[in-house]
Amino acid sequence: MTDARLRFDDPQFGFTTPAARFFTVDFDDNVIFGIRMSPQIEPLLLDDALKVALDLQNQWREGGWRMAGRTRYPPFADTPEWRAQLRDVNRGGSVYWKAGKKHQVTMHMYRFKYDRRPDEERYLITLSISKPWTPFAEDGDEGDLIELDPSIPLTLLFPSGTRRTDKVNL
Repeated sequence: MTDARLRFDDPQFGFTTPAARFFTVDFDDNVIFGIRMSPQIEPLLLDDALKVALDLQNQWREGGWRMAGRTRYPPFADTPEWRAQLRDVNRGGSVYWKAGKKHQVTMHMYRFKYDRRPDEERYLITLSISKPWTPFAEDGDEGDLIELDPSIPLTLLFPSGTRRTDKVNL
């Protein structure tokens, strides 16, 4: 019930998120292997959601993170094209960033039905951080998505049976 802020304390790749209500730490035998969170207190207006996404991307860029799969998953930007895509309830957007072979983060943003403010267009951002789990080719500066290796376990942000319009406790 308390707000939490992630300070990813890596000497090279560190970053800090805004306060969050949804924050989970995945661990096995007292070893953390992943974090899932929504870096916001409640679903945000589009302008505010874009500010959060752009700030995080700037922190990653300045910290040496690299875009992964840029062709298929271009970085969020405050452009008419991105705004139109995010407003489309069936599309939203996703980006992938990698910190060498140490870490990977994926950020999703999509329109969200928020019962507390039903007359407003609201957006939800989710992050997943872990060791690299999505295989990207290493050729070129950014790399492209390659076929999934079945031996790499997948981390689902939305378990089967849930939809993006489902309610989330914020």
